[in-house]
Amino acid sequence: MPGKFCVIAPDVKLGRDVVIYNFVNLYGCEIGDGTKIGTFVEIQNNARVGRNCKISSHSFICEAVMIEDEVFIGHGVIFINDKFPRATNAAGELQTEADWKPVPTIVKRGASIGSGATILCGLTIGERATVGAGSVVTKDVAAGTTVAGNPASVIAG
Repeated sequence: MPGKFCVIAPDVKLGRDVVIYNFVNLYGCEIGDGTKIGTFVEIQNNARVGRNCKISSHSFICEAVMIEDEVFIGHGVIFINDKFPRATNAAGELQTEADWKPVPTIVKRGASIGSGATILCGLTIGERATVGAGSVVTKDVAAGTTVAGNPASVIAG
């Protein structure tokens, strides 16, 4: 049930009972059954959000991010999919999709990511792990572990 002011491309795969609030931009992604997506969220091509997830407002889920079932994403969480971002290629021309390959990130079942966290690419956040608000995650987070800070480090688990 999309909000009145959403942009949902025809190639989006929506599960049953998905709730989408206003001002959401979805394209080329897959959203599982029972997931709620807050206002001002963008989910890009080739991203997947599992079942019964909550994606809070102002979050950005870029290409190559895979979020398993029952995951909580707080407000303003940013995922990154490029280890060496550049505006131009070696010839000095604006980069296109042909100039780079997104680096995958996986968020395992039941994990929680606090508001304002930034998740760098190429890592895994383990099952039922917790990322504290405002953290910058630069390496894998083990299952059941709590991390916080910049860079995020283990505080419990």
